Amino acid sequence: QVQLIESGGRLVQAGDSLRLSCAASGRTVSRYTMGWFRQAPGKERQFVAAIRWSDDNTSHADSVKGRFTISRDNAKSTVYLQMNNLKPEDTAVYYCAAALSAYMLTLGRVDFWGQGTQVTVSS
Repeated sequence: QVQLIESGGRLVQAGDSLRLSCAASGRTVSRYTMGWFRQAPGKERQFVAAIRWSDDNTSHADSVKGRFTISRDNAKSTVYLQMNNLKPEDTAVYYCAAALSAYMLTLGRVDFWGQGTQVTVSS
């Protein structure tokens, strides 16, 4: 079992930066690829970024490339999402996720979800 707890979401203005955190726990957490998804009102949940605990390979959705960066701190078992130059269309609930592979995660076939953290970007 893996537990994921997100934090850091809040109301910001367009152009601001924000960093989300996901604290992961559980005996098997190191087996999983970690990632972020987001879901805006009335829309489907979409993949944002992914990272593995074991190497520096990352993946980012085209919609956030160049603005968002996923990273991790293995010592703290925490995954981060640095979001720069935020836009109103980035407004969504952001979810931390864990899946057994990056491929499965990008398909949305996630084994564990966090509870979500709200990010609201005002224009």
